[in-house]
Amino acid sequence: MNTLNYKSYTAKIEFDPEDNILFGNIIGIRDTVGFHGESVAELKEAFFEAVDFYLESCKKSGREPNKPFSGKFMVRVDSSLHGKIAATAAHAGKSLNKWVSDTLSQVVRSH
Repeated sequence: MNTLNYKSYTAKIEFDPEDNILFGNIIGIRDTVGFHGESVAELKEAFFEAVDFYLESCKKSGREPNKPFSGKFMVRVDSSLHGKIAATAAHAGKSLNKWVSDTLSQVVRSH
């Protein structure tokens, strides 16, 4: 996946062949914030402007902007898998959270 990052916000980037533009949307927040550009330079500038505009709009309206990725998420798995994961984490001398975090980091780095 192609992404851009700015001020802790991440945007997923795509290409629209019909309009011949690059476009993106901030991911990981409830609000919808999109932008586009005809070149990579225009796209980056539009992304930076979109984030800054979003933050300023929230400030002016007196509301907290959505925070990107809190670092917490719930995953539901079968109870037998849960037990196996907990046992594997214990065998590795790690908490369940630490083991899952380390394992996910390894998977992300390998892609």
